Amino acid sequence: MSLEGKVAIVTGSGRGLGLAYAQELARQGAAVVVNDVDAATADAGVATIEAAGGKAVAVVAPVGSTETAKKLVAAAVENFGRLDILVTNAGVLRDTVLWKMSDEDFDLVINVHLRGTFTCVREAATYMRENSIAGRIICIGSPTGQRGNFGQTNYAAAKAGIVGMVRTWALELKKAGITANAVIPVAATAMTATVPYFAAAVEADAAGDPMPAFFRHDLGFGTSGDVAGLVAYLASDAAAGVTGQAIGIGGDRLQLWAHPEPVVTAYHDEGWSYEALEADFPTVIGGELQPVGEKFPPLPEELVRPAPSA
Repeated sequence: MSLEGKVAIVTGSGRGLGLAYAQELARQGAAVVVNDVDAATADAGVATIEAAGGKAVAVVAPVGSTETAKKLVAAAVENFGRLDILVTNAGVLRDTVLWKMSDEDFDLVINVHLRGTFTCVREAATYMRENSIAGRIICIGSPTGQRGNFGQTNYAAAKAGIVGMVRTWALELKKAGITANAVIPVAATAMTATVPYFAAAVEADAAGDPMPAFFRHDLGFGTSGDVAGLVAYLASDAAAGVTGQAIGIGGDRLQLWAHPEPVVTAYHDEGWSYEALEADFPTVIGGELQPVGEKFPPLPEELVRPAPSA
């Protein structure tokens, strides 16, 4: 097994994508610290790993604070003797349009996703550096953080910030042999289950049937298990040369997201005054403006489901 003798923490791993990551890491030989805010959910996650012959322990605590980060690292070291892998998956949603989003909605999502990633990575990286462990930091991003999404100001900000931090950590941790990468998953989750466009795929997944090829191949949309293999790979010694990357995965599709680069570069003698921009912007930049949000192709007729009634 590729992760034999390794120890991992997976935040927000009592269910869904996080549980799939924890189970796959355990299947590859790692001992896992399972984290959730609900004790029953965390214990159930541990039970599934132990039933499959793996080793796991639960930590019940909300991610965000330094206290929780310290508790997670301590649990790994006290129960399994070390820490090699951190997967920051914990998250929460409070979706609404900008003019209706409260301070509390914004702060909660930023605290769990962005600050929680920061505090957990800081604590894990400090331990790894002090103990000369060539560790693996794997942070979970989102297509929303890459392209934006209607009604998700808070979530987009957090997920974009996570990718920015990963690129920085890749530079800062390189000398210690610690890698830092972001995974951008596309999978059937509690969030996508409410979107009519994905209804046929979610139905198939819930019934234990294969998802239609349109979703798996054309959209790169699959199950939680489809994402878990990439997380385990990035946690392994085989990925020692991979760091600072944002890697998308879902269904049958694997993607490497580009780092932001200028699309157009133009120069104007004595600088770009308002008058110069008014005259030249449409021809120099206007034709290269970048799209926002994701554009999905029309569903094949056989996969269309009626929208749920109000």
